[in-house]
Amino acid sequence: MAENQSPRVLSVQSHVVSGYVGNKSATFPLQLLGFEVDAINSVQFCNHTGYKAVTGQVLTEKDLDDLAKGLEENGLDFYSHLLTGYIGAESFLQRVCSLVKHLKTVNPKLTYVCDPVMGDNGKMYVPKELLPVYKNSVLPLADIITPNQFEVELLTDIKINSVDDAWKAIDVLHSKGCPIVVLSSTELGTEQSLLAIASKKVGSNSEKVTIKIPKLPASFTGTGDLFAALLLAWMHKTNSQLKVSLERTVSSLQAVLKRTLEDSKGERTSKAMELKLIQSKSDIESPKIVVSAESVF
Repeated sequence: MAENQSPRVLSVQSHVVSGYVGNKSATFPLQLLGFEVDAINSVQFCNHTGYKAVTGQVLTEKDLDDLAKGLEENGLDFYSHLLTGYIGAESFLQRVCSLVKHLKTVNPKLTYVCDPVMGDNGKMYVPKELLPVYKNSVLPLADIITPNQFEVELLTDIKINSVDDAWKAIDVLHSKGCPIVVLSSTELGTEQSLLAIASKKVGSNSEKVTIKIPKLPASFTGTGDLFAALLLAWMHKTNSQLKVSLERTVSSLQAVLKRTLEDSKGERTSKAMELKLIQSKSDIESPKIVVSAESVF
C-alpha cells in the first residue's frame, strides 16, 4: 500500500452478530470518516453479554497467528493504525503484542490505539493474568491509550479520588512509554457530568485537556469502543490536535447516545438500548460541537 492512499486500520476486538459493541461499534464510524477497516474478531458472539443468552466462539492465539501470517504472505500487512479493544485471554494478548511489533516494522509510522478493556465500576471482567501484560508489554507499544477510571487504577496502582490523582496516574502511564493518554470517563465530574481527562506528552512538549461529558439517564453498551474509534479517527484527521479531537469525539458520542435514548421510548431492554449508529451517520461525519474541552496549564 502506498502511504498516500486512504488510512487503513486493523481493528482487533470483539464481534457480535446482532447489535453494536466491539468491531460492530467501531467499523462503521471509521469507514464514514474515511478509513479502510480490516477487522479481526477476538470473539464472535450472537449479541453482547447484557442479554440473557450469549453463544458463539472465541478466537485463539493460533487463529490470530494464522490470519496475521496470511496477511503478511499476501503483502496486506501495511496499516496506518492498529486498534485493539476487548481481548479475553492472556495468550491472545501476548500474540497481539507480537503483531504490534511486526506491523511497526512494516510501517514505522503506524499508530497503535489501545483500549485496555478490563473492567468497570470496581469489577474486572477479564482474567487477572491480562493485567501484567497490559502493564509491562502493551503500554510501551501503545501510542494512544483510552482506559476508564477503574482501568487506570489497575494499570498504575493509584486510587483515583481527585483530579490530582488522575494526573499523577497519567504521568505514570507516560513514564511507561505511552505518549497520549485519554481517560475516557471518570467519576470526578458533577451529578450532571462525567469528566474525561487527556494528556499528550511528546518530548518536551505537553498538552493537557479536560472535558465534561453530560450524563444521560440510562446505561449503554459499546460506548467505550465507539469512543476509541472516533478518537483514533479525529486524532488522525486533525494531525493529533488533542483538544479538537476530544470535542469532536465526545460530541458525536453524545449525539449517538441521545438518539438511542429517544428511540428507546422509555424501554430499557438490551435490545432497545443498542446504539443507533446508522441513524447517526451525519453526527459522526460532521459532529456539531456540543461540549468544549478546557486546556489545563
